[in-house]
Formats: sequence, structure tokens, C-alpha cells
Amino acid sequence: MKKLIDIPFELNVVSIARTVHVEPDSPDGQTLRELIEQARQVARPKALYKEAFLDGKGADTVTVEGVTFTSRMLRANLDRVERVFPFVATCGHEMDTVTLPTGDLLAEFWWDAIKAVLLGAAIRHFSERLKQRFALGKTSSMSPGSGDVDVWPIEQQRELFALLGDVKGQIGVELTESFLMKPNKTVSGICFATEVDFHSCQVCRRKDCPSRSAAFDPALWDLHQRG
Repeated sequence: MKKLIDIPFELNVVSIARTVHVEPDSPDGQTLRELIEQARQVARPKALYKEAFLDGKGADTVTVEGVTFTSRMLRANLDRVERVFPFVATCGHEMDTVTLPTGDLLAEFWWDAIKAVLLGAAIRHFSERLKQRFALGKTSSMSPGSGDVDVWPIEQQRELFALLGDVKGQIGVELTESFLMKPNKTVSGICFATEVDFHSCQVCRRKDCPSRSAAFDPALWDLHQRG
């Protein structure tokens, strides 16, 4: 198990202001600057991962160190893979300790945007460290609950957290009864070496998703449906 806690990050006022459609020199821009400064003081983005090996593969399952995951797409993606890297990356639970103005929806929206930047820093740091440490080339990843509901059910967060161990104790990320994660700007999944680019968004039919990282791929979706 490897914990990454000293993750560098940059909170660029102009870039974040552009993301949330705020003029940096406006009164709202000043409030945003104050929130960013608060975040700089408390933010501690983190990641947790491990090197793991597959025990077996079924028709639509893969078993990793005794933990079985059910997903046709995951099984297909790991067809020629024997080593994987389960992970959790987060903006850091410290961001949820800051008290925002009660009922200020804009401040909450801006704070979430700042948390998203910190999550991005954690993901990039994890990816770079993984490639350096294990001499990996191209990698892809899949996350429970990402993509259409039956691509890899979100309920399998339970198995992923079991594979990683004490995630809350290690990096402060908690899995809720509905299988969401706290803090909200957190991602989990399985990373693996690949020769083909894959994004869960390619098999997600949701339209106008603000988090989409790749276009819907009808051919890949048909392959998933056929199993």
C-alpha cells in the first residue's frame, strides 16, 4: 500500500474564476480570492494505491487478491492484464472542515470548483508517480459507477475499498451507505496498463455531462451490450 500525501498543487485565481464565470476584479471575484486563499491554507490532496495481481477471470468477472469484481467491460479491459493498481484520489478531507457562509449557494459552488482543482492535482500526481515507479507506458482506468449504471455498478465500491484496506484511516476518505465518497471530490477505481485508450465516458449515454472526458462510442457500447 502506498499513500501519497505531499502532493503539490496550484490554485490559479484567473483560471478558477474563468471556470466559474466570475470576473477576477469584481466583488464576486474578491470573495472567490478569499475562498482560494482559505483553501491554500488547509488543502491537503491525497491518493492511496497498491500494486495487485489478478487471481482469476470469469465470463464477466475478475478476481483481484481474493476480491471479485463483476463487470463485462472491466473483464474485457483486463483480458490481457495480470497486474492492476486499485486507487483512491481525493481533494482531501480537510476541505470539508471549512465553514462556508450559511445558505450561500455561490460560495458552495465556488468551493466545489476549488476542490475539483485539488482533485485534479491528486490524480495527476498519482498517475505520474505510478508511471515512474513501475515504468508504465500508456494507462487507463475504470471507476465503479462511472459510465452507464450497468457498466460497473457503483455498489462495487465496497469491494474496491475492501481491496485497499483502511481507506478512511489512511487518507480520510469515507464510503457512505449509498456508496458515494466523502469528500465529494474524490475518485476511486482500478488503473491498468493498456495499448488502447479507454474512458468510462465512452460507454455512458448521459447527455450534457460536465465531467465528460471522452465522447460516447456507440460501437464500444454495442460491444458491452453483447458481452
